[in-house]
Amino acid sequence: MLPFLLRRTIGAVVILVLLSAFTFFVFFSVGDPALMACGKNCTADNVALIHKNLGLDQPVPVQYWHFLVGIFAGRDFTLGHCNAPCFGYSFATKQDIWSTMMDRLPLTVSLAAGATVVFLLIGLGAGLLAAWKKGSLLDKTVTGVSMVLSSVQIYILGPIVLGIFVYSGIMGAPQYVNFTSDPAGWFMGLLIPWLVLSTIYTAQYTRMARSTMIEQLQEEHVRTAKAKGMTGRYVFLRYAWRGSLIPIVTILGVDLGSLLGGAMITEFTFQLAGLGRLAVDSVTTLDLPMVMGVMLFSAAMILIFNIIVDATYAFIDPRVRLS
Repeated sequence: MLPFLLRRTIGAVVILVLLSAFTFFVFFSVGDPALMACGKNCTADNVALIHKNLGLDQPVPVQYWHFLVGIFAGRDFTLGHCNAPCFGYSFATKQDIWSTMMDRLPLTVSLAAGATVVFLLIGLGAGLLAAWKKGSLLDKTVTGVSMVLSSVQIYILGPIVLGIFVYSGIMGAPQYVNFTSDPAGWFMGLLIPWLVLSTIYTAQYTRMARSTMIEQLQEEHVRTAKAKGMTGRYVFLRYAWRGSLIPIVTILGVDLGSLLGGAMITEFTFQLAGLGRLAVDSVTTLDLPMVMGVMLFSAAMILIFNIIVDATYAFIDPRVRLS
């Protein structure tokens, strides 16, 4: 198991290096980044100063090497010293990119964690009930509702929910409050975004839990357990449920990474300043270092969660431990 995880970790590092090289050479080889950073009413002297301040007066391969070294060892700019992990300075705000991302991260983590709890509890619960009562009115109702909800889009559902609950005065506008200073305010401020963000995921996990559980109930070892006289509920929870977890955990690993990387549409819809909103703002202002930083951070989160998923397999499926 350990060599397998070690290989996956090395593979993840290689993917991140290749992704960073691709994005860096695409971003910094097309056009002059100094002109993008300089903005309107830019003079030749200002462009030259930006080249010097950000190290853009050197060949692109040298810039990329300094970028990689800066991530692990920090880097000195004319603007100041950028501590490791250093992704450089923003073109738009002249602020350290890593510090800016870390300021936005708590909101995105809160948003992703709360939505995950909601869609796992409701989605898996509804899916398992539908599988347990296959063919019943409950099963047909759950399947129908999940199919309808899976087609709902956040940018449509969000304004509708805002109109019903916020603009009517039933609830306050969504906002982020630090959990340690006001847990109740944190919960109420993010409740609507959680429900909206989790809607599509809830439908997806309901259908997945139902289908995988029905498949597991038809497996030979499950039928054998029933033939030996074990109760249906015991077989359901002891054998079928465990087997159905593998595909769910696989998808969950990818979803957690993408959620943590930034639930862009949700944050934009509810005017929340998380990583997703930061990515959107950076693209609209052509803030290339910030876009690169958010992209690499999001990719790293997805790869880390995939490795965690691989490790989780060992606890779910004994065959993984044996291999």
